[in-house]
Amino acid sequence: MKNLTKSVKNFLVSEDGPTAVEYAVMLALIVIVCLTAISAVGSNASARFNDIKDELS
Repeated sequence: MKNLTKSVKNFLVSEDGPTAVEYAVMLALIVIVCLTAISAVGSNASARFNDIKDELS
């Protein structure tokens, strides 16, 4: 029982857990921004290709 209490105390004092969570949140935000940017670029490229296709027709 003492080992469990000591392990929990060490876990709460350790800063490894919060650091990993911070990195995970930053990674999630970067992924969201990248996906949004890729979506916007894809939509603009699609619109441009459709305009060119219409001009050629």
